[in-house]
Amino acid sequence: MTNDIETKIRESFARQGMMGTLGARITGVGDGTCAISAPITPETGQQMGFAHAGLTFAIGDSAAGYAALTQLADGEEVVTTEMKINLLAPAQGSTLEAEGRVIRAGRRLLVVAADVYAQDVERRRHVATLMGSMMPVRP
Repeated sequence: MTNDIETKIRESFARQGMMGTLGARITGVGDGTCAISAPITPETGQQMGFAHAGLTFAIGDSAAGYAALTQLADGEEVVTTEMKINLLAPAQGSTLEAEGRVIRAGRRLLVVAADVYAQDVERRRHVATLMGSMMPVRP
């Protein structure tokens, strides 16, 4: 993967208002992969103190989408066409970490997945798995 692709990913991410609102940041970009983390705060939590499923979905979807974007040509962007989430455990901790990856990159559709983990000082727990598809678009 070239630095140009990582720069493209990071510049696109910086334009996402939702990710900024959630305090999310990119923690890694690779060939067909992307990792995003976000703090679990009272503002992103649900009534029992766990991270809200919306936060889990948002960073998982974005990590998978940016993993897909690493596979596309210059000038192309990507949009989610379908995404399923399986919530596996309550998201307790200080941070959520999403690890997105490309399963298969086709010309018209990219199949993607992401695993989301809740991280605390002593424990990292797998809390969700997402699977879906992305479509390349020209803005």
